Amino acid sequence: MLPGSIQISGETLSSAEIRDICESLRENSVRLLSLRGCQLSDRDFGRICRGVAESHSLAQLNLNLGIVSNINRVKQLAEALKTNRSIQSLFLHGSPLTDAGLALLNPALSIHPSLVALDLGDCMLGDEGINLVCGLLPPDGAKSGLKELTLSANPGVTAKGWGHLAIAVAHSSQVRVLNLDYNPLGDQVAGMLAVAVASSRTLEVLDLEGTGLTNHSAQTLLDMVENYPTALRTLILAENNISPELQQQISDLLSEGEEEEENEAHEVTAREKNPWICQSNPSSQMVLVTSGLGESLLAETEM
Repeated sequence: MLPGSIQISGETLSSAEIRDICESLRENSVRLLSLRGCQLSDRDFGRICRGVAESHSLAQLNLNLGIVSNINRVKQLAEALKTNRSIQSLFLHGSPLTDAGLALLNPALSIHPSLVALDLGDCMLGDEGINLVCGLLPPDGAKSGLKELTLSANPGVTAKGWGHLAIAVAHSSQVRVLNLDYNPLGDQVAGMLAVAVASSRTLEVLDLEGTGLTNHSAQTLLDMVENYPTALRTLILAENNISPELQQQISDLLSEGEEEEENEAHEVTAREKNPWICQSNPSSQMVLVTSGLGESLLAETEM
C-alpha cells in the first residue's frame, strides 16, 4: 500500500488519536503529516516526535501555527530530526522558535540528508537566526542544501541580517523559491536582493509581497530583469507602494523570458529526437525525405 496522508487542523487531539498517528508512522504508511494549529499535550508531542524519528516514509511534516510551542518541544523535534532520514519538507510557520530555538534545531537541520524545503515564517527570528539559516544554503557546489525557503513575517530581522541572506542566496546554487513576504524590507534590502537574484543561477520565485517597497526598488528590479539573464520566473510585488505600470513591465519581461526558454527547450528536444536536423545555414530550407522503410530523413537544400 502506498503511503497516504494525515491532515488535521485546529483540533484538540486525544491520546488515542495520537497513538493511532504514531502507529501509522511506525508502519511507514504516512507520507504527509499535518497537525496545523492542533492542541496536544507535551507528552503526546513527544510521542509524535518518536514516531517521526522511526518513520522511513514521511516526506512532509507540517507543525504550523504554534504546535512547537516551547523549548522542550523544540528539543524533542531536534532529536527526531537527527534520526529521521526521509523528511523533505518541514513547515514550522507560526511557531515561537526565536533565535534560541532555531539554534537548538540547527544541528539536526544542517545534517539532514533529505531536507529541501523549510518554512520558518512568523517564528520570531532575528539576525542570529538568519545567520543560522544562511548556513543551510551552502556555497556553490559545497553540498546539498535547501531549494525552497520561507522566512515570511519575521520583523525582528534587520537590514544587516537580510544582507547576509542575500549574500548566501547569491552564492547558493540550489535555492529555487524564496518567500520573504510581510517583512519590513524596504528599498535598501530590495536592492541587495536584486544583486542576489542577478547572481543566482537557480532562483525562480521571489515573494516580496507587503515588504514596504516603492517605485525606487521596483525600478532597480526592472533594470535587473531587463539587462541581466536570470532564472527568475515569478516576482510577487503585491501590497507595496509600486505603480501598476511598473509591476506590469516586470511581469511582461519575466513572461518573455519564460517563453524564450520554452522555445529553446522545444528546439533542443526536436534536435535530440531527430539528429539529422542541421542548423548550419539559417537561410536553408529543410525538405522532408521519406525512405521506403518509413524512416524520415531531413535533407538540406539551398534556396
